Amino acid sequence: MSDLSLQVGSQALTASWGDKNPRTRDAISDALPLEGDATRWGDELYFSTEVAVPPEETQTEIPIGGIAYWPQGQALCLFWGPTPASHSDEPRAAAPVSVIGQVEDVTPLQNVDGGSSVRIERY
Repeated sequence: MSDLSLQVGSQALTASWGDKNPRTRDAISDALPLEGDATRWGDELYFSTEVAVPPEETQTEIPIGGIAYWPQGQALCLFWGPTPASHSDEPRAAAPVSVIGQVEDVTPLQNVDGGSSVRIERY
């Protein structure tokens, strides 16, 4: 079941909240809708937010389609493939992030440019 609607450039995506990091997830949920101009770093997009949440359970290896919060940069990140920090084909963050959700189909992200706008809201 979809919880979130994402608009990434001209691409419409759906996503679900994850079970990990409930404080982070709730802070992001309370701040929705969130939007910004994203930066692309390999197969990752990230954009700054006004949300400030201390690190919860963080990791650097992220599942394909992972939506994560980067506490140091107060940014939301979307991962769908390798980044410059990856050791092989896995998505890997440059710094520890808190995974809070999962994009259901990442295929449309392959055609996204680095400066794309991103908007995340409740589904």
